[in-house]
Amino acid sequence: MFKVSHEVPRCLLTASPEFNDYDYCLPHLLDIDEEYKQYFINARDTGRYVIMDNSLHELGEAYNHERLRYWVNELKPDEFIVPDVWMSCHQTAAQAKYWLQFKYPKKTKITAVIQGKDKNDAYLCASLLANLGYKKLCVSYGATWYNDFFPHTNVDMGKALGRVRFVQGLLKLNQLKDIKFHLLGCSIPQEFGWYDNNPQIESIDTSNPVMAALDGTRYSSNGMNYKPNANMNDFFDIKFEDTKYEDIIYNTTKFREINNLKPKQL
Repeated sequence: MFKVSHEVPRCLLTASPEFNDYDYCLPHLLDIDEEYKQYFINARDTGRYVIMDNSLHELGEAYNHERLRYWVNELKPDEFIVPDVWMSCHQTAAQAKYWLQFKYPKKTKITAVIQGKDKNDAYLCASLLANLGYKKLCVSYGATWYNDFFPHTNVDMGKALGRVRFVQGLLKLNQLKDIKFHLLGCSIPQEFGWYDNNPQIESIDTSNPVMAALDGTRYSSNGMNYKPNANMNDFFDIKFEDTKYEDIIYNTTKFREINNLKPKQL
């Protein structure tokens, strides 16, 4: 049963353990937002499970390497996703090799993101990362070639189905039989139910149910078939009274139901 985390606006950080199994940290925010930093320092000190990203999705490129090294040693996350390069197999593999040279806190496991310009390139990247010794690999939701891999009249549905098809291929590779996976984000929330709780998929993160609620949308019994327009860049500073918190709780609860996940245990 994989662990789930939903990214939230700043005002909901302290409420997020109500529906999140672990905390997902964006390191660039640690340097610019004091409340965000204090939340994750407290998460560290109270033993919350923390995965620290490299902020590529938010910044267009991985965060400053010096600051990443500082924060991985200061925060001591349970997992650190080393820098990758969007849809570039060989640059990502080179980055993954580069980051192996550093010492990390004893509790911190380093993970790497599979990238590639097409499915064959991405399968090659997964192989290269496994050969480097990475035991957990991440799969992004947004590669443009997913829509070529699984054409669909609904682009968001096609992107989700393209990733499902790609991940199913990864799970069939004998070379990767001992690899764990993390799924980064999603286009549609019901995608995660299509993996049948495969034990190799260890964790996921997605702000989808939160963004849908901020868009004014409650999930149906089947989820939703398009990606919300709302994004965290526009809503990070929102005030609590404007969050439609009851809709967020509804969607995060429904997210677990439609994906056949256990209810959150407080």
